[in-house]
Amino acid sequence: MTILEEALKGNITKEMLHIAEIERVDVRKIMKKISRGEVVIMKRESFKPVGIGFPLRTKINVNFGTSSSAINLNEEFKKVEIAQKYGADTLSDLSMGGDIDAIRKRILEISSVPITTVPIYQAIIEADSVSNVSEDLIFKVIEKQIKDGISSIVIHTGFSLETLNKMKGKRIMKIVSKGGSLTASVMKSNEIENPFLQNFEHILEIIKEYDIVINLGNALRSGCIHDKVDEFQLSEIKTNNKLAKMANKAGLQVILESLGGHINAKDIIKWVKLHKKLTNNRPLFVSGPLPIDVATGHDHISAAIGGAFASGFGADYICAITPAEHLCLPSLDDIKNGLIACKIAAHVGDSMKFGLNHLFNDDLELSRNRFSKNWEKQFEYCIDPIEPEKRHPVNEEICNMCGSHCALSISKNIL
Repeated sequence: MTILEEALKGNITKEMLHIAEIERVDVRKIMKKISRGEVVIMKRESFKPVGIGFPLRTKINVNFGTSSSAINLNEEFKKVEIAQKYGADTLSDLSMGGDIDAIRKRILEISSVPITTVPIYQAIIEADSVSNVSEDLIFKVIEKQIKDGISSIVIHTGFSLETLNKMKGKRIMKIVSKGGSLTASVMKSNEIENPFLQNFEHILEIIKEYDIVINLGNALRSGCIHDKVDEFQLSEIKTNNKLAKMANKAGLQVILESLGGHINAKDIIKWVKLHKKLTNNRPLFVSGPLPIDVATGHDHISAAIGGAFASGFGADYICAITPAEHLCLPSLDDIKNGLIACKIAAHVGDSMKFGLNHLFNDDLELSRNRFSKNWEKQFEYCIDPIEPEKRHPVNEEICNMCGSHCALSISKNIL
């Protein structure tokens, strides 16, 4: 049986026990949350599973992969290493250049966290044209990707041909989701219905044997803060929730990726809470969101601000945005900086959701060691312990910011 089917029968699996232990949440609570579709577990054979959804910590995904114009395999494989070194919970292989099958298999060999793919990417490359993409090819790509051992797939199911025709002239940024735009191109070039929507039940049959998590993508998310959350995005959220219920009935777990993109900061709380209401508290995956559009080159900072709000207001799973967003494939440093920014956002969000002393007291322990000038212990509690050690060797007692006039030393003497 799948993890969801076990939960529905009231059975506790080894994956549930693992999540309960590392998250310090009662295992029966996790089992009940899974049975209601509010928590999912991404699993991977021989490696630790990852739990996503309330009341678990906010999880972080890192994207990487080749493009049609940039194929540097050593670089992409090093990105996997860096993402794992700095604490990514999951990775997404978005490769669209080179031998995609070989790239995916190598990534699975060198990684130890759950891997997600977007099958439409490979289907487009194999067909060599959007007009040549057939339903059979999509099924074939999905099947070979899940047989390789991935943990999740993203499919863009929440919009129809009729929706696309209604959208003309309605937005500044149109469709900014790559997977969504590729799916829409297949539909429009062939004047056919959404192949993922049309064949959803068959796709469930293909993946059930492997018990992977389905991520229903947000093809119609807003691509700039002046494109407000509109009727098309709301329709997509509602459609995806209906499909999520179908998947749950078939015994499969679902994540919904149903929020922008780019959202005005003051609207983030409203849309996160509305999403949770419309989707029966299903796990919510967000990219960013970016609350301003003018931070190009520094979008990891904008995304960290938006991601902190989104996480704090209820998002369960956030995708790291790098400084290269909107510009080029990220470098190794971009991957690190985007992930660190995202980890800061998730930590802020969890402090909002759960309180300062939920699970781990890293902030408290860091502060105690900072006051006592125990530099080595202080750095152990940092999100990125390597960077502070570069700036202040642990064997030096005094930092050169204040020198001998340190506020902590002075206050320790007088208080």
